[in-house]
This record gives sequence, C-alpha cells and structure tokens, in this order.
Amino acid sequence: MEFKLEDIEETFNGEIINKISNNEYLIKIQDKEHHLQILNINSRGMEFVLDNHFHSVNYIENQTAEMKIVVDGVPLTVNMHTKLDEIVYRNTGGTDTGSTQINLRSQIPGKVVSIGVKVGDKVKNGDVVCVLESMKMQVSVKSHKDGEVKNLKIKEGDSVNKNDILAEIE
Repeated sequence: MEFKLEDIEETFNGEIINKISNNEYLIKIQDKEHHLQILNINSRGMEFVLDNHFHSVNYIENQTAEMKIVVDGVPLTVNMHTKLDEIVYRNTGGTDTGSTQINLRSQIPGKVVSIGVKVGDKVKNGDVVCVLESMKMQVSVKSHKDGEVKNLKIKEGDSVNKNDILAEIE
C-alpha cells in the first residue's frame, strides 16, 4: 500500500505482514517492521499503539483517494493507494476463505451501501457482491469463489459487524 503525505515528496510504502490477532498486526513501513495494536476504532477516528507508543487519529474529511486526518494533534492529508478496497480485502483474510467456504463474511464492520447481486445470480471469484461503508470509506466486498448466490443475509442500510454472514454462495 502506498501513501503520500501532502507537501512531502516521498511516498511511504506499507503492508500488513502478519495478523497476530483480531486487533494486532505485524506491519512493515519503509522496509522496517512494526507492531501495531488497534485499541479503538469508530467513525470519528481511532486509537492505536505502534511499537509501544500510543497514538490518536481523528478523521476530518475523507474522499476516495484522499483523507484529511489529525494524528497526535498534527494535521495531515494522506493520498491513498487507488486500489484500497482490493488491499483491504486481501489483507483482512479475503483470499484465505477457500473454494469450499459457502458463507461470504464481512471482513470489516460497516453499513451496507449497495448490493450488486440478487439470489440466483452467478458470480465469479472477485465479483463485487456489496459495498460497505466504514470510517467514511467505501469498501467493495467481493465474492470469494465462483458460484451462485443462494441467499442474501443483508439489505441496503443494514449495519454489519466483522465476520457477519453477508451471502451464501454455492
């Protein structure tokens, strides 16, 4: 994942190396590994511990490719990678579900903004099933395999938690 901070010419590369637990990750930023623990996350911001140092982030404004935030009192504008939804899906376990898994589960908590399929539709691995909004960002939830939508467990406007079943695909 690439990030570019406003007024700074350097691009910062980051990636999730290992998911330790539901809220703990081993990440790499600029080729250096860090331990990240997310303490609290909601629509207004998040609190986390990075390498044993507490940090607070407040979300000010978010658009598709740019986010204005305040980190520990310092305002920043982050230009985000254009393939953010694919990166979130891949790094939250979206590719590890396997072809035998029937249930498509939400990898994040959020609100269902739109549903792109209906019961009986044929889908291919990677097709967008629905779009969730979380922390003022929209993330496409993609089918984990080829198959047919047997059941939809959601409707537009619903709130879902992480690991909630969104659809059954056989």
